Parts: sequence; C-alpha cells; structure tokens
Amino acid sequence: MTSSPIESYALIGDCETAALVGRDGSIDWLCWPRFDSQACLSALLGNEQNGRWRLAPTTECEVRRRYRQDTLVLETTFECPQGAVSVIDFMPVRDGTSDLVRIVVGLRGEVNIRSDLSLRFDYGNVVPWVARAADDTLRAVAGPHKVLFRSSTPHHGESLATISEFKIVAGQSASFTLSYCPSHLPDPPARDAQMALTSTEQFWRQWAARSSYDGDWREAVTRSLITLKALTYAPTGGVCAAPTTSLPEHLGGQRNWDYRFCWLRDATLTLLALMDAGYYDEAKAWRDWLLRAVAGSPDKLQLRYGLDGAWRWPEHELPWWSGDEGARPVRVGNAAARQLQLDVFGEVMDALYQARRGGMPESTAGAALQTALMDHLQSVWTEPDEGIWEVRGPRRHFTHSKVMAWLALDRAVRSAEEFGLGGPVAGWRELRARIHRQVCEQGFDAELGSFVQSFGSKALDASLLMLPLVGFLSAEDPRVRGTVAAIERELVVDGLVRRYHTEPSIDGLPKGEGAFLACSFWLADNFLLQGRRAESVELFQRLLDLRNDVGLLAEEYGPVQARQLGNFPQAFSHLALVGTALNLGRAAKPAQQRGHGGPVTSR
Repeated sequence: MTSSPIESYALIGDCETAALVGRDGSIDWLCWPRFDSQACLSALLGNEQNGRWRLAPTTECEVRRRYRQDTLVLETTFECPQGAVSVIDFMPVRDGTSDLVRIVVGLRGEVNIRSDLSLRFDYGNVVPWVARAADDTLRAVAGPHKVLFRSSTPHHGESLATISEFKIVAGQSASFTLSYCPSHLPDPPARDAQMALTSTEQFWRQWAARSSYDGDWREAVTRSLITLKALTYAPTGGVCAAPTTSLPEHLGGQRNWDYRFCWLRDATLTLLALMDAGYYDEAKAWRDWLLRAVAGSPDKLQLRYGLDGAWRWPEHELPWWSGDEGARPVRVGNAAARQLQLDVFGEVMDALYQARRGGMPESTAGAALQTALMDHLQSVWTEPDEGIWEVRGPRRHFTHSKVMAWLALDRAVRSAEEFGLGGPVAGWRELRARIHRQVCEQGFDAELGSFVQSFGSKALDASLLMLPLVGFLSAEDPRVRGTVAAIERELVVDGLVRRYHTEPSIDGLPKGEGAFLACSFWLADNFLLQGRRAESVELFQRLLDLRNDVGLLAEEYGPVQARQLGNFPQAFSHLALVGTALNLGRAAKPAQQRGHGGPVTSR
C-alpha cells in the first residue's frame, strides 16, 4: 500500500479531470478522461502495481514545492548532494485533447533522474497492450482507452513498466507527456511542452486576476478558488466534491466513500463563493447545471448527481485494492444517492434565490421548478430522513433537515415578494411559520439549553451551527447561544469541530472520525455573528494552518494523528474557507448576506 499520507499530495488538472502528485514525485491518482472515469494511475489506493508515474532523482534529496504564483502549475525542487533539479507538473486546459506534462529542469550540478511509468486501466486491474511507433511514441491501449507516452529522453520496457534513466545538468531540461484519447480515434498531435507551460500559466493567472477579493487572506482565498475551478467540470459547470474515492475518514476504517460527484448541498456555498469573489460566469454555469440536474419529477430529487447531471451511480467494491493505509473496502459509486435528505430542498431554493439577488437573469425553468419543488416539499417535510450526514441507519426527524425545509419555503416567499415570482405565497408563509414552531418546540432541549440532532434526542450535531447562518434564528437568541456553547463543550476537539459523536448508537460504525473542517469554519462564522471577532479570526487562522504545504485541505482533520482525513482535496472545505474569509472582510454579517437581514418566521 502507498506510504504517502493524504496531505503529501498536490493537485493538477485541466478542469475535466485531475491528478494527485506526491512529494516524492509520484503521480498516484489519475482518472481519464473525466473525474469520475476509471483510474489508470491508482497507487493511492493500492501499490505501484495498480499504476503510478514516479519522476524523481535516484538518490535521497530534500524536497520543497510550490504552485507557481496564481496557477495550478506545480513545481517540486529536489536538493540533492550532487546538484538540484525541479520537476514542473501540469495539465493544460483542453483544446480537444487531454495531456499531462512533466518537465525536468537542471538547476545546479548534475543529477541522475529516473522516470518509472506503470499504466493500469480499470482502476489498476488491467495492464494495457503497449506498442512503440516509428517516432518512439508509446501507445498503451486497453479496451476503449488509449494513452500515448512521449519523451525527449530514451526509454525502454521493464517489468510491465516504461523506464527512462538519464542525467540532468544545470541549464538542461527534459520533457514527458501523457496524452489520452479513445482507442478508436487517431492519435492526438504531440504538444510542445514549453509552449504548453506558457499557455497554462497564462490561463490560470488571467483567471485568478478576475478575483475581486482583496482582503487579508488573499493567498489562501486565491488558492482555494483555483482549487474550486480545477474541480469544476468545464463542459457542464458542475463542481466535483473531490477528485478521489475511498480516502478514509478514519485511518484503517470503513468510512470510505466515492466523492467524484456534484452535491446539491454545496449549491449555495458554491454560488456565493463564486459570486462574492467576482466569478459570475462560473456561478451562472453552476446555477444552470443545478437547474438541469434537478429538472424532472420533484419526488426523484437526489442529494447528488453525476458531473453531467446523471442520476444513477450504483455503489460497488473493488477487492483488488488494499486501500489507503489499509482502509477497506474501497468503493466506487455511492449508494446514498437516493436517500431522502430534506436539506437539499433548502439548498436548491437558497441557491436560486441567491442567484436572483446576485443579478443573474431569471430562467423560466427556474421559476417553474420553484413551484414544483415547493409542492412536493409540502407532502414530504413531515417525514423522517437520513439527514445532512447521510447516516446509514433508521431515518429520524433531524433538526437540521427541518430547518432547511423552512429555508426552502422562506426563499420561495422571498423570491415571490422581492422578484415577483408567482405561487401560493400565503400557503408558503403559513407552512414556513408552522415548521419554525415545530423546530423550536421539538428540536430544542430545555434541559440541555441547546438544539439537538433530532427530535427527542439528547445528541448534539455540528449542522446546528447553520441555524443562525441561514437566518432561522438570530445569533443573539439564547437558544442559539446555548447551542453554540454546547457544541464548543461537547464536539470541539483541539479547537476543531466534529460533526457528531460517532458512537455505535448513531450509525453503527466505529469511533474515530476526525474534525469536520467545514463545520469548524461554520463555528468561526458563528463567533463572528456573536461579536467574538478575535475568536473567529483565531479559529480561522488555526484552520489555515492545517492546509498542507501547497494550501490544500481534505474533508476532515484528525487532531490526535495530526493528519488530514477523507477525500482530497475537498471542495466543501475550500468553499467554507472562502466564505469565512469573505465574512471576516465584509461589513454585512454572514446571516445578513445569506439570510438577507435575519430570520423571518411568518409574514
């Protein structure tokens, strides 16, 4: 199994797929041609026999790395006893083909370099048929897939791998390119590596320059925005939650899920982060993806969809993988897609409302969809569901789910009042008030002085931090203050927030989940709402310090292990980072920005 921890990787990508590059110069994860395609390099979840591409000096070296300023171009410098080299890794934004380019540059002295490429298709299960063309190009073919390997250095086959061994002296360079295309199509033309590098840097710097953020945390915000752009599937505008599957939430455990999909609950955070940072084209593309994905029967609304809006992604296990640090099973697909999760109604409706507030042109589909969703919500909001965390167990009346049902109705009412959208507004107002009363009566425990995870329970849940953020109640409300205090007391570990206590009574799975980073950003937002700005800034800085050396975050962090956990990098974490940075830098508070002034229970 791979010995590299999750946080040792950096991301490169072309806005349709992505690769993870380790500090040791090994690319251990690449799905081609899309984020959700089968992997052809997957040592991340197995070993080198499952596919990897290592390009590095043959001796022990000191390593430092960085992204070139405001780009997704990774530069890794190896300081060796006999000299120094840098390896530049990137994927040019597509112009009809998908390429991965690696350039080795001599900086000092003379260094021996080895390139070791093992392509394995079907998630590391199939060895391709490799043939050499007259121009020394290698064609690796397996079923519908073809990958071309081109190199400026000699290479040979060895133990089902392609090997290149050479020396680089100061001032010299060598280049390598992998190119993907369907196996039935002609070979794509070769790229000039240096020209591709120049155009790729230009693309990312021009994109980053469009950001309107000029606050105190520009480096962190820009890196997060670039990461979000890299996780956006350009053909449709859908934002991939993470480019990986089955990176564990608990080291060596079974909480291993496929995250190569678009989650509806990310809708509002995605839209606000993009709009507030000045990226209206990307925000509109996401809004349009959302409208297309959820179009159809409201009773078939899912919590996640494919990058193109597809519905079905059956879950199955891949037994030939050993898993990241032994965490098994390794899963592809996700069986939770068809769970009932009422919170997605709130996120969809809030996203459409925020798009209107942001000045996006209204669509006929959006207005009609609003009424259809509200009609269906009125028939299902009283049902128990699986909740925001997709708990695999008996359904419950989760407090957060009911709050988000309230949010959906609140945004429907506001859209009618502020933008003239039609609908049975009087009925929506009445139901909005009814849900609000029910949550306050059944979701609040007077003995604890806090809202609770589900009606009638005593358990806490970090999702309750959303109550003031969406405008359900004021942050000054004693019940909200009590809830925040209870979460600080019971769910905060080493200053970071766990989602809930992962005891068998909750979901039948073992203890050990790390702190959930998005929830920790929500706590910082709550501190800000309560006038505790210094604590908010302190927690925000603590979260920034958890990023790896190139500014990336996974889904969770294990305070005990001092390790990042879960799929990586995680869009939800970076969305929350951007949101908190923007909240700290603006005059309006988070609930005023998202809730448009605070709670509304009946009008």
